[in-house]
Formats: sequence, C-alpha cells, structure tokens
Amino acid sequence: MQSVGQDTSKPLTKVPTKTPEASSVDDSNVLVLGGGNFGTCLADHLAVMGNSVTIYARDQKVVDGINKEHRNVKYMKDVLLPESLKATSKLDDGVAIRAADVILFSIPTQHLRDILAVSKPFIRKDHLTIFVNKGIEIHSGKLPCDIVEEVWGKEIGECATYLSGPSFAAEVVKRQPTCVSVASRVKSRALRAQAVFHAPYFRVYDCDDVVGVEVAGALKNVIALAAGACAGLGFQQNARAAIITRGLAEIMRIGVRLGADPLTFSGLAGVGDLFLTAQSEKSRNYTVGYRLGRGETLDHVLETLGSVAEGVETTKAAYELCRKLNVESPVCDAVYSVLFGGVEVKAAVKILMARDPHAEFHGLR
Repeated sequence: MQSVGQDTSKPLTKVPTKTPEASSVDDSNVLVLGGGNFGTCLADHLAVMGNSVTIYARDQKVVDGINKEHRNVKYMKDVLLPESLKATSKLDDGVAIRAADVILFSIPTQHLRDILAVSKPFIRKDHLTIFVNKGIEIHSGKLPCDIVEEVWGKEIGECATYLSGPSFAAEVVKRQPTCVSVASRVKSRALRAQAVFHAPYFRVYDCDDVVGVEVAGALKNVIALAAGACAGLGFQQNARAAIITRGLAEIMRIGVRLGADPLTFSGLAGVGDLFLTAQSEKSRNYTVGYRLGRGETLDHVLETLGSVAEGVETTKAAYELCRKLNVESPVCDAVYSVLFGGVEVKAAVKILMARDPHAEFHGLR
C-alpha cells in the first residue's frame, strides 16, 4: 500500500522461535483466509510464535511468492516471512480447513458471505474461528457477526471470535507494542483466541460485547475518511479533534441502538482504533479522505490506492443503516454526500458546521 507518509523500511530481522512467554496454549494448525496486509501480518505473528500457519490467497503469484521466496509479492513486499509459513490457493476441497485448529478470516466484509458459504461444509464447532475484517455488508446492512450466524447457523456462529483494535500491520510485524480486544459471545472462545495471539509485544484483552466491537470497527473507517478530508483541506488539529470526537459520539449512538455496551467505545476497539485510524497517514481510509480533500476524484483515488479502503463501501451501508435505525448521523451523512452525492468537501464541512446547536450528549441519554 502506498499512502501519505508510508513506512518504507528495509526487510525485518525475524525472531526465529517464540519465547516461553509468547503463548499459553499448545501450538496450533492455523489457516489464515486472506493474503492482504493484515492477513499476512497476523500469519507472520502466529508463525513466529511456533504455530503451523498456512495462508489462503486467490492470487497464485502471492501463493508462489510465499512458498518459494518467503515474501508476499503483492503486500508487505519488504517483510521476510518465516520459512515455516506456507500458502495455498485451494479452499473448496476442504483439505486446508479440515487440517486447521484455528481459522482466521481476513476477508473484506463485502466478500465474507461467499467465503463463509465455501467453508461451511467443512467447519466444525471445535474450530476456533477468528474474524478480523471490519465493515457492514451493503445489500443487507449486517455486521460480520450477523453474517456468520446467518450462513453457519447459530450453534457454530455464536462461538466465533472477533479481533479488533489499534493495530497497523506495518508495526505489528516489527514487534512494536500493540494492544487489541477479542470479543465472543462464548467466554471460553474469547479466552482461547486471547491465548493464541497473546505475546510479549502483542497484548490481547477479552470482552463479550461482539456488537460493540463490530460497530466500532466498521464505523471508525467512515470517520477516518472525514478526518483525512479535513486534513486535505488544510485544517489542523482543532478540526481533526472535533471530527474524531463527534464521530465517536455518532458511533456510540448507532452502537447503543443496536444493543452494544457504551463502555466498549471507550476501549481499544472503540476510541483506541478510531484514534489510530483517523489521525495517521498510514491509514488507508484517512489517505482516501486526504486525497479527496486535496481535490482528487474518488475513482482516481481508489484506482491508485493499491489496497482496499473498506470505509468507502461501509459508508454506503452505514448511511442506510442510520436511516433504518432513525439515528442522527451528521458526519456519516456528510461523508456519504461527498463520496456518492456529488457534494464538494468544502461544502460538506460548511453544512456540518452550520447545523443548529444542541446538547453535547444528544441522543446518548
């Protein structure tokens, strides 16, 4: 991914084996579905901890690069992956799924349903399934957790876990300190996922608020688009702080309406991930917003971005969801108007700032 201020450091020196403190569970057979930036990053992390890890990717060049050169030739090209890390382009025969104990889904939300359908015949209840994708399905308005239960059924779906929090892939692969949350409706599954990922440089906190973690993870990308657009216009820290704070209030209103615990939004999956994504030039969604603020068209930005910015598609789904829930969402509405309504960024800002004043916690009490 090439974005504003991107880290272009040289190949990393990897820790060859895990430390005794790195995991509290036996080594697992892990299948990572998705060979993008984050999927590759987490596969690397789990392989270094001593697990047997295989990445599934549709692109045969990515598969061959991992197997022969120990590099993902499309994403994170400068990262030298562990020799033990393998890749495959075969999924529908069920061999890779049956062999796995842990299955990690790092698939864009708009394609999640298809992958779930392919994997359904081979998924067992004892599989530890971990989802790291963030977003809302456009045509249904559903979160990943809802899609999982719909496709797999409640008995297996409710055992799924959802990992989220401030975690840029480029920093995780450097073993820089990172903290995330993992949520599940089944406590024992959250604890198991926590144990699988937890390492001296990668702390994992468990929680039970799946909806809150999912809502926060999806909508922070929309707010990041707005924050980036403000920066692209030349606005400085006051404007960015305002858009992030009011964006958080908007996320909370939507989450609470869907049954989330308000406290979740003050944690890693909430304000932690929002702060990271909406203020960093490493963020794909922030970068899209920044370039729009500088006057580029959306089509050109997406064509030249080099990776997926889920906030663009999520904005469509979030806009419709807010209409359905009858939740006030001025920031989301403004982003939607710029992306899909032909409104210029400057005009959208004026509309936001010209709104009638009201209580700060309007709609939250």
